[in-house]
Amino acid sequence: MVLASVAVVAFAVPASPATAFPGTTHRVEDDPTISIRMLDIPAARVKDPRARAYIVDHLKPGTTIHRRVEIQNSSPERQHIELYAAGATVRENVFTAFDGRGGNELSSWVRTEVPDIDLPPGAKRAVKVTISVPESASRGERYAALLAQVTKPPTDGSNIGQIRRVGVRIYLDVGPGGEPPTDFRIDGLTAGRGPGEWPVVTARVHNTGERALDMNGTLTLSRESGTARVGPFSVTTGVTILPGQTGQVSAEVTEPLAPGRWTARLVLTSGTVERETEGKLTFPVPVEATAAEPAGRTGLVLSVGVGAVLAIAGTLLAWHLIRRSRCT
Repeated sequence: MVLASVAVVAFAVPASPATAFPGTTHRVEDDPTISIRMLDIPAARVKDPRARAYIVDHLKPGTTIHRRVEIQNSSPERQHIELYAAGATVRENVFTAFDGRGGNELSSWVRTEVPDIDLPPGAKRAVKVTISVPESASRGERYAALLAQVTKPPTDGSNIGQIRRVGVRIYLDVGPGGEPPTDFRIDGLTAGRGPGEWPVVTARVHNTGERALDMNGTLTLSRESGTARVGPFSVTTGVTILPGQTGQVSAEVTEPLAPGRWTARLVLTSGTVERETEGKLTFPVPVEATAAEPAGRTGLVLSVGVGAVLAIAGTLLAWHLIRRSRCT
């Protein structure tokens, strides 16, 4: 297989939330102490941004591939770095590496040429990674992460140490024939209030293909009159959508907007696949309905119900009085 060199930094793999336990370790993700990046990818995927950051491939059962990653010590201290593969999953549209050294089928196929390395301050080293798919492997896409880890023992009498790890995601599809298609559909645009002072535009994305998606993209806004244009605003990254599932992407509008109707154009990509959509949005964003509205309807129904009960009670009382007057 022909490989091409790359020179882009692979983003750290999000893992389980940091949690401290007495007598164990404290896990700290995305630490700048060490970094990892891809050094080469298949020549056929040079134009795929995902393949430049992650190990993304489609292999037939019985195939073995080799990749190189570069580990760098960015700290002022010498570091002992462990290298290993952990299993990963996608939950609630977030790619998550297993806690600790938890494995899965794909991680058991991954080997590094050395289990650990020692790097002085500022040093870096290339490490070969081998992925061997068994002949008996079943069809389907699998997820794992190649991790570089630094472990710090407890200090100052504390029983809590630290684990720092960064990694490269692995998306590996297995099966005969060609690679399954990647595709998605954008299901509309909505403007809403963001957590801060700026509004947020969101869209629903449905994965209509057979490979996982890592969403990127930009949003631009223009006045219907054509007199103003703002953006592009970057879509928040970190959204991974599995085949057949739906996720939400968002972009924060960080520029002042004149009140009125705007045309929103959203361009989304995953790898080499690009889709876009347009919609009409109104700014400033109207105040959204709160729980007070359903509560008001409930109160109205309740008042009508009480009125009906009082009316019925009054009718029964009048009928009872009439009967008494007739009987006397």
